[in-house]
Amino acid sequence: MKEKLKGHSAMFTANFLWGIMSPISKSIFFTGVISAFSLTNMRMIGAAVFFWIASLFMPREKVTRRDLLLLFAASLFGITLNQGFFVVGLSYTTPIDASVVASLTPIITMILAAFIQKEPMTGKKIIGVFMGLSGALMLILDGAEGMTGGLSGGRVMGDLFCLVAEISFAIYYVAFKDLINRYKPVTLMKWMFLFATVCCLPFGSSGIMSIPFASLDATVYLDLFFVIFGATFLSYMLVSVGQKRLRPTVVSMYNYIQPIVASLLAVWWGMDSFDLMKGFAILLVFLGVYVVTTSKSRAQLEAEMALKAAREGSAATGDEADKGANRE
Repeated sequence: MKEKLKGHSAMFTANFLWGIMSPISKSIFFTGVISAFSLTNMRMIGAAVFFWIASLFMPREKVTRRDLLLLFAASLFGITLNQGFFVVGLSYTTPIDASVVASLTPIITMILAAFIQKEPMTGKKIIGVFMGLSGALMLILDGAEGMTGGLSGGRVMGDLFCLVAEISFAIYYVAFKDLINRYKPVTLMKWMFLFATVCCLPFGSSGIMSIPFASLDATVYLDLFFVIFGATFLSYMLVSVGQKRLRPTVVSMYNYIQPIVASLLAVWWGMDSFDLMKGFAILLVFLGVYVVTTSKSRAQLEAEMALKAAREGSAATGDEADKGANRE
């Protein structure tokens, strides 16, 4: 119970920080000199530096060559594609839209778990998936209204980019749990962020070099520090702590913290507005998440089937005993 409490606390804190990151990242984009791709590269480089420095003060763990390849794949889905698509998507859409799309991760995780981990697709799960996806579709259509480009508008494209980011992170939740259980959080993250930096830096170094850092306001530096240290270094380390102690579905369930935090901050700062359509879309997503995450897991169904078989076997044995007694 104590270990599970650590996992729940870690996931709550990580998603709380990510919820704050959405409006703060948007304010960084408002400077006009830091692009979404540049911010993504700065997050990867900065977190890699922090993790490698932290590893100097911890016992060294040996990572096998096979696991290094797996860590590269994990970094691709958990960092490179996730951060890249999410931050670029956030530059086109609003903080509320991006955070509500992010709350679909538990549903996507459940679908992937059915294919990868052979979790059963019950009627309750299917209903939850339909409700969550309906909420996301409503959000996208609401963003398309009033735009000359219709579904090709920038805001809709941003919503779709954020959706791709969450799909990649759901793959990371489901497919790499065994790998994450084998190593400590700092060891995992230092290699994953190093690989992510190597993949993205060749394409984003020119953008970072063109940023006029000397002319940036102190507030921008504080925002950058929070995004890199708080919403990247700390958050990813906390996620690995949670993944070691909780099931993938439970881990992904904490994404619902993000839209709550981001929505309150965005409305409070005047960066977004809250309408009835968006509220209904959020309600559908939350209900879908609730229905899916409360459905029975594969282990529960197998346990119920085993118990039923044991009871039937016991009843059959009793009947045979009664027949034998009657014959005597």
